[in-house]
Amino acid sequence: MKAVRMVIQYTTLAIFAFLVSQGKMTLWLGVFSAGLLASFVFGRGYCGYVCPMNAVMRPADWLSQKLKLQRPNTPEWLKSSLFPWAFIFLTLAVMMGGKRILQVQFPVLAILLGVAFVVTLFYKPEVFHNRICPFGALLSLSGRFAFNSEGVDKSACVGCKLCEKACTAQAVKVEPASKKAVIISSLCHQCRACEEVCPTEAIHYGKTIKVK
Repeated sequence: MKAVRMVIQYTTLAIFAFLVSQGKMTLWLGVFSAGLLASFVFGRGYCGYVCPMNAVMRPADWLSQKLKLQRPNTPEWLKSSLFPWAFIFLTLAVMMGGKRILQVQFPVLAILLGVAFVVTLFYKPEVFHNRICPFGALLSLSGRFAFNSEGVDKSACVGCKLCEKACTAQAVKVEPASKKAVIISSLCHQCRACEEVCPTEAIHYGKTIKVK
């Protein structure tokens, strides 16, 4: 599954790069819109498989760990839950204002790709996913109501935390009291990385178990 996920991610990254080079960024917004609608049924699969930002964050995360650049804590100014929403309005303002006022189409999506890479060089991937990404902010809402998502069979869970460590979106938490893992569907990218490392096969994709 990991190999399939990577092939899909880098294929969509190539398609994204082609569309940007042709000045057809609005077509990618159509792809995102389709992913947003699908997420109400299937969860945030767009993030786990299609998003080009996720594709560039993977090598950035690897490089950061090799060079020991990654910082353990989220910067204070990014901890506000309002930041990604403000970023959405800023992105829309730049896209619309540039085209109407300056008659220039700013490559906003390409800039976001660069931001994702740079941020992941210095912070864990979940910082960009959960604190900055404007697409992630929208998908966190639809993902909250997803009909299907990764879920945990608590009778099989042993609380080993391998799933928690494997998740790049902080969507998996082992509860201190019960010592059982829970998956937050609003954050889960449906990438199945947690499922792949689970030693007891306690994690499966299916009807969502709601976790606030």
